[in-house]
Amino acid sequence: MFKVKVYVTLRESVLDPQGKAVTHSLQSLNYPEVSDVRIGKYMELTIEKSERDLDEVINEVCSKLLANPVIEDYRYEVEECVPQ
Repeated sequence: MFKVKVYVTLRESVLDPQGKAVTHSLQSLNYPEVSDVRIGKYMELTIEKSERDLDEVINEVCSKLLANPVIEDYRYEVEECVPQ
């Protein structure tokens, strides 16, 4: 069994209005050292061992459902875990 941590972020070339709003709010709350914020998504998946290649399964799940490949990038980390 594997625990997969997936991080989805907007591509650098895509404007992030939500991130800009958070940046502006933080600066107005007297945090001038915060110069930029990018908003993303974090997900944890539990994947059972199978005959399929784990990286192949994760890439399919991310590109078909979890991330929009036109405007988002994703990366992931895999941990083997003990079933509870």
